[in-house]
Amino acid sequence: MRPNALKRLWASGGAAVNGWLSIPSSFAAETMAHQGWDSLTVDLQHGVLDYGTAVPLLQAVSTTPVTPLARVPWLEEGIVMKMLDAGCYGIICPMIESAADADRLVRACRYPPRGRRSFGPIRATLYGGADYFLKANEEIVIFAMIETRAGIDNLEEILAVPGLDAVYIGPADLAIALGAMPQFDHEKGVAREAIEFILRKTTERGLVAGIHNGTARYALSMIELGFQFVTIASDARHLAAKAGEVVAEMRNGLKRDQAPTAPVKATY
Repeated sequence: MRPNALKRLWASGGAAVNGWLSIPSSFAAETMAHQGWDSLTVDLQHGVLDYGTAVPLLQAVSTTPVTPLARVPWLEEGIVMKMLDAGCYGIICPMIESAADADRLVRACRYPPRGRRSFGPIRATLYGGADYFLKANEEIVIFAMIETRAGIDNLEEILAVPGLDAVYIGPADLAIALGAMPQFDHEKGVAREAIEFILRKTTERGLVAGIHNGTARYALSMIELGFQFVTIASDARHLAAKAGEVVAEMRNGLKRDQAPTAPVKATY
């Protein structure tokens, strides 16, 4: 089976730089994949995607060494298993709030006897290799998203669930749950305190901590803090940000070029 590069990177003490795919375009995904990300996550929760549009994105990512992941819409075994069968090497699941939730997620991602994943790796074998079934339980990574008050309250029990590899912080929902405004890149306040608490408890258990970020600057600061998986914005946000920057530069330039000039004095 094709090795999961994320697991090797984490084992060496490194941090993965993850990109986020929310646009239903295989060309956009292919373009993102060629920019050097360690991994790319197909977002079926808030992205403009469903299973039918997600598979071509995974095929596009496969033109590169980038590790393909998926955030599923919810803790529902059917879509978890389908995304793994499509070739995802990791699942990020939102709104995990208890050890029972985490156990249900792990069991959906693992073949028996460690779980209850149904056999049918229709594309995963093409991507991963003929021995996929024999090694998938060891190579697939599982992220539980911690983004609610219940998730924080039950964090230690969640982290103790066998087979869980990592947690992933959704800072916007986490902030809402704590009575703050939904945003990325918390520098202070209750959301920042919760982020540092989740990181500390996760690393104490020997698991990987991940977080979604708005900027590269903040993501780098999160790696310095101890996170080993950082996402920066999304394909849609990168597109909007760069396009906005170019248009603003053009508008400002046009204003300068079109500014009224002093009248020329007559010479007669």
